[in-house]
Amino acid sequence: MRKMTFAALAAVLLVPPAAAQDAPAAAGATYIHAGRLLADPASGRVETGKTLVVEGGRVAAIRDGFVGEGRVIDLRDAFVMPGFIDSHVHLTFESGPTSRIDAVTKSTTDQAFDGVVFAGRTVRAGFTTVVDLGSDPEAINALRDAIAAGKVTGPRVIAAGGVAAHGGHGDVHGYRQEIIDLFRSPTLCSGADDCARAVRVAVQQGADIIKTASTGGVMSNTAAGLGQQMSDAELVAIVETAHRLGRKVAAHAHGTDGVNAALRAGVDSVEHGTYIDPESIRLFKAKGSYLVPTLLAGDTVSQQAETADWMPAPVRAKARTVGPLMVDALRRAHQGGVRIAFGTDSAVSKHGENAREFALMVKAGLTPLDAIRAATVWGAAHIGLEGEIGSLAAGKAADIVAVRGDPLADVTALETVDFVMKGGAVVRPSAD
Repeated sequence: MRKMTFAALAAVLLVPPAAAQDAPAAAGATYIHAGRLLADPASGRVETGKTLVVEGGRVAAIRDGFVGEGRVIDLRDAFVMPGFIDSHVHLTFESGPTSRIDAVTKSTTDQAFDGVVFAGRTVRAGFTTVVDLGSDPEAINALRDAIAAGKVTGPRVIAAGGVAAHGGHGDVHGYRQEIIDLFRSPTLCSGADDCARAVRVAVQQGADIIKTASTGGVMSNTAAGLGQQMSDAELVAIVETAHRLGRKVAAHAHGTDGVNAALRAGVDSVEHGTYIDPESIRLFKAKGSYLVPTLLAGDTVSQQAETADWMPAPVRAKARTVGPLMVDALRRAHQGGVRIAFGTDSAVSKHGENAREFALMVKAGLTPLDAIRAATVWGAAHIGLEGEIGSLAAGKAADIVAVRGDPLADVTALETVDFVMKGGAVVRPSAD
């Protein structure tokens, strides 16, 4: 079992949790001149000739015209929006030819340092808030807290604790038994009571949210399929325990049976949702749950299945099947009125390329504006931070992104951001 050093323990005890704000920017106001401004994606109204007044890490006011003296950021030729939210990432690793070796050779410290690099790429791509749904708890919690304390540049991190079934997606597969035993998580479980225990352990370890896996997964190195792997009783125990402890639950789910079981149990979101059916759509709407579609992951693995010789055979077979189905799943969910939150599953794809998800969402039938809403106001509501992020208004966090061109006409404009501010601090200056 990995042991936490005294220094790491002190950091966890002394650094504020993820809900804490980043260290504020320098004293005094900053004036951002916005040529076109989508302050509230819910309304869809684009205003022209506005000034965002930023002070103490927050939006102090939005004024007509280009006003203010002193620190002025000229975005008069840009399209300005709230910072984006990616509701499904894995910041401390990235899939590739060395993934299987990295899993057993990299320490939690190594993973945290990798996370510093990937977090920097992510925030500079315009994603100022992320939900990390599966990293080593010690590594991701340390990274989360370092970012919140202003020690590291990165997005605001909501960090999950993983609760999964023994032998299922989320367990360790494809190694010698002694290696499996060494790296197995204490939050694996079998049976309802044991799964309630696992949730409590995850919260004690510092989880902001609970991630579970009701079905098999594409990237698990096992030919166990993509159907339901956790029992209905286990899922109910996970959701009830998490909600009692003030945590939302995100459920990885591909197969129809596992999607619907997770929804019946009351999960707050379903990640992927590849094989949703009409009953799934009914349950999504009845429960108020969100779908986080992760189309970029599907697109990435379907391409890798044809080109990546490092991909294990069981993973390759599932990737070829699932990847092409995910766009249609989102199309049916959106047409059915399901709530959507933007999520990429980055780590499957490369960190910093998160914005490629927007074009895939439009391919699935969303308008560019709705794709932006999924990454702003809808994403903020999904994680319960709508009072803090997701739109630009007086009192909200100064998380601001600007691009050249018009993303409402061509959503791929979001793949090349020109400016990023997070919590009042500029992390990507404008090129001009």
